[in-house]
Amino acid sequence: MVAAGAPPSGRTLFGHPPGLTVLFMTQMWAEFSYFGLQALLVYYMTQHLGFGQATSSLIYGAYGAAAFFSPFFGGIVADRWLGRTRSVVAGALLMMWGHFAMAFEALLFPALALVAIGNGLFMPPLAVQVGDLYAEGDPRQAQAFSAYYMGINLGGLLAPLVCGTLGELYGWHWGFAAAGFGMFAGLVIYLRFRHLLPDEPRSRARTPVGARAALSAKDWANLRLLVAIIGVVVLFRIGYEQSGNVIALWVAQQTDRAIAPFGMRFDIPATWFQSINPLLIIVLTPFLMRYWAHRAKRRGPANLLARMSLGCLIAALSMVVMVIAAALNAETGQPVSAAWVIGYFVLLTIGELLVIPVGLTLVGALSPLQIAAMAMGSWYIAKFLGSLLAGAMGSYWGIVPATLFFGFGAGSVLIAALFLLVLSWARPIRIG
Repeated sequence: MVAAGAPPSGRTLFGHPPGLTVLFMTQMWAEFSYFGLQALLVYYMTQHLGFGQATSSLIYGAYGAAAFFSPFFGGIVADRWLGRTRSVVAGALLMMWGHFAMAFEALLFPALALVAIGNGLFMPPLAVQVGDLYAEGDPRQAQAFSAYYMGINLGGLLAPLVCGTLGELYGWHWGFAAAGFGMFAGLVIYLRFRHLLPDEPRSRARTPVGARAALSAKDWANLRLLVAIIGVVVLFRIGYEQSGNVIALWVAQQTDRAIAPFGMRFDIPATWFQSINPLLIIVLTPFLMRYWAHRAKRRGPANLLARMSLGCLIAALSMVVMVIAAALNAETGQPVSAAWVIGYFVLLTIGELLVIPVGLTLVGALSPLQIAAMAMGSWYIAKFLGSLLAGAMGSYWGIVPATLFFGFGAGSVLIAALFLLVLSWARPIRIG
């Protein structure tokens, strides 16, 4: 994708345009709000509203699916009508009011709908602007999406600690309100520093579709490859999305969370475990970025599809860890050590870092300018389908043996690894 508009100046911050920091902070607060709601949702429905586990899992999965199917349509709206800036602002406002509405029991479903629709308008145009900060072929673009993804997970780290703690200890409405204020903070940052971001693309004028430049044969080939990648990532997501659903229940019910600092017993809140994944992403991303940059200098750009395949293989191993933990729990009938779920999150996170930011880089690099936001929105269809299928799969938790449940997740992610490996041989993509 060719950058839509050059950033306003040649200044850099940590070797990157200052606009990357603006987008990093905007997305961080948006994810703080999103993950704040996510950390509380299953517990809120089962413990406060009295919903059954199967019903809660289905609602959780349907909400997650809707939140990540809407970006496809949000991308179309941004490309054709609103433009990127107005789409981001509209999406942020909808999400903010959705989070505030979660404080009222009767508004559960309207609130979730507001967040899902707002997410669709917000995410694609914001992510597209990351790629637009760089000229075509700039090797920093791959690193930029890793840094951007780290911002996503900084918000994900803080959310369970702040919103989860407020919700569990002081009342659910306090946790949801904190999520709403997080989205407000992100919107303020975006508007205050909008001048550091690229201009709207010239092709985004309100003109009939036929007036747009036609897609070339290369564009169509790139789009076919993106569709194949998205289809494979669905298999990865089926296993990955259990981390906020069934794994949350595993931590609450089958994990020994007791510690005794200074001889005083303390049960770690279950929501805190949701911070392990984003914490590891924040810690590991700078090392991976440094390693990839060093490797590119010595051996040239890496095959990104092969990197994604390796990530899926490692993520599959995380599910194998849970198979072993489940077998131990079934044998003893007692909660197992928290070390098992920590090991799960370590492997899952390493795999994730080799899959999701790399996929974002590929979408940014391969998407035609005319439909850049829509193409970015289509990337989130993998999360939509993965969340939907993971929610349906989660409804069988407690019905099928846990070992079989986690084994199915491992198999799904392993199949994704094999498909990506084949794609990497058929059409290697080397960037940065």
